[in-house]
Amino acid sequence: QVQLVESGGGTVQAGGSLRLSCAASGRTFSRYVMGWFRQAPGKEREFVAAISWSGGTTSYADSVKGRFTVSRDNAKNTVYLQMNSLKPEDTAVYYCTAGSKGVSRSRTWYDYWGQGTQVTVSS
Repeated sequence: QVQLVESGGGTVQAGGSLRLSCAASGRTFSRYVMGWFRQAPGKEREFVAAISWSGGTTSYADSVKGRFTVSRDNAKNTVYLQMNSLKPEDTAVYYCTAGSKGVSRSRTWYDYWGQGTQVTVSS
């Protein structure tokens, strides 16, 4: 079992930055692929970014590529999402997720989910 707790959400003006953190429980954190998804009101949950267990492979949604960076610190059982140049359309609840398969953009690939953290970008 892996428990995930996100933090770092908040309200920021367009063009600003936020860094989300996701702390994971369990001793096998380094074996999991970690991902970030988001869900805006009235929309389906969508892929944002993912990182392999070693950090050597990352994947980003086209809408965030070049603005967001996913990273992880296996010693701290934590994965991060640095979000720069934020836009109002980035407003959503952001979810951290963990999976035992490879890096994927599919929700069904992941086994564990956090409760989410709200990010609001004002124009």
